[in-house]
Amino acid sequence: MTHIAIIGGGASGLMAACTAAQSGTRVTLFERQARVGRKLLATGNGRCNLTNQNAGPSHYHGADPDFVRPALAALRVAETLALFRSLGLLTAPADESGRVYPLSDSANSVLDVLRFELDRRSVTLHAPAPVTAIKRRGASFVVETETDSVPADKVIIACGGCAGGKLGGVSDGYALLQSLGHSRTALHPALTQLNCDSPYPRALKGVRATAHIKLSRNGRTIGENRGEVQFTEKGISGIAVFELSRLVSTGGKCRAELDFLPDVSAPELTQLLTEQAPRRGSLPGEELLTGVLHNKLGRTLCRAADVAGKPCRELSAEELSRCAALCKGFPLDVTGTGSFDSAQVTAGGVSTSEFYPETLESRIVPGLYACGEVLDIDGDCGGYNLQWAWSSGYLAGRCAL
Repeated sequence: MTHIAIIGGGASGLMAACTAAQSGTRVTLFERQARVGRKLLATGNGRCNLTNQNAGPSHYHGADPDFVRPALAALRVAETLALFRSLGLLTAPADESGRVYPLSDSANSVLDVLRFELDRRSVTLHAPAPVTAIKRRGASFVVETETDSVPADKVIIACGGCAGGKLGGVSDGYALLQSLGHSRTALHPALTQLNCDSPYPRALKGVRATAHIKLSRNGRTIGENRGEVQFTEKGISGIAVFELSRLVSTGGKCRAELDFLPDVSAPELTQLLTEQAPRRGSLPGEELLTGVLHNKLGRTLCRAADVAGKPCRELSAEELSRCAALCKGFPLDVTGTGSFDSAQVTAGGVSTSEFYPETLESRIVPGLYACGEVLDIDGDCGGYNLQWAWSSGYLAGRCAL
């Protein structure tokens, strides 16, 4: 009987185990933590955004984003949803951005149906059981833990990346693959907040706003996005920010400009403020943007424009124009990103050039496979990383049979 060892009980490892555990195949799953799927439970703020209908190479990053094509074709989004439905999971209709959540709105539902399938397919689970080494024994392998040595015909590395360390993110997979002759790229946090050198984020902590964000470095635009921005004690967060964070973590300091009124032109806004300032009369200038922006945000921008202390009716045309300009381009010096502990995913990983994209088998070590985040592939925010986990885990599990 063929024996397949899978290292890592996250999303890709669970899918690989469920797929590989066919009739006549013995599957052993090694997980370093006491329970499988801990990071999965945290996805989508506990709701588990398990896929996105727009999944395709344009939403992935790495040295070779096209590497994802065969896996995404092997298990497409519709087939992923059908597979989960066959396991008993109902999903809600996709939202306007293509994101799909379980109907229960709970990540526990996703993890539970996968655990039930592991049991149904008689997958042997070793947990907690950190793998300390993988050694070649002729054409097969020996998987070593702190207490045991388990022979295996095939091995699938599905250890994930080092993002989300508090939830189980580790560098084990990189070390295991490097010990077998593989190389990796530099690792950076991705899908995380931007840290800013400015007093304003701390003053605005907790405030949310829809904005257009432009990142620039040395006067050149390096990225733009639009969506929700949330101010934190150290900087800015939110989906629109997360999607730009890899540009900062891989490239260093830059400047962010936030346009809080992307659908209103600067002349239109200046005209509106010119009309409203006399009507506000003796109200302090910090009330100028009341009704235009979140009150706390509006007052902060008025202080930044140095108009907060004057009565609204006494504000000059230049001061009104200055307020409008800050609404349309609020500058923040970005010093870096959140750490790996706060990141949702790792940018970088084991070199995809060392694996066959059609099978995810190593070009260096026959019988060795890798899937999920341990490879140099990371996706945009919104279910793309989980779809890569499902698709690559499925492909590796199928091809290892």
